Amino acid sequence: MKNILKNKSFSFSIHIVQLYKILTEHKEYVLSKQLLRSGTAVGALIREAEFAQSRADFIHKLHISLKEANETLYWLELLYQTDHIDDVLFDENAFLAKELISMLVSSIKTSKKALNHEKTQRSK
Repeated sequence: MKNILKNKSFSFSIHIVQLYKILTEHKEYVLSKQLLRSGTAVGALIREAEFAQSRADFIHKLHISLKEANETLYWLELLYQTDHIDDVLFDENAFLAKELISMLVSSIKTSKKALNHEKTQRSK
């Protein structure tokens, strides 16, 4: 797996933990917990994918990570629209989430092509 995806997802998790701390200092516990769970799951699933049992398992784990990244973007939007975070916090974290989503989509597509190629080679 590319280190850039692994590193960016870990950095994203750190941003989410820091945002969670800010939110809980302001007594926001419900949405912040959802954000923390989904935001840190992105990197954890990418780490899991590193040691996947097969290419199909690798793709599956990346796909779940993609879902978690998209869910995190949802919680960020909700926190922003309900005035729990300001423009700066929203823009920074939403940018990082969208960047990860784009990278995950690309990695999944590449891995699916490789899997299909492997299947084609085996059937010859």
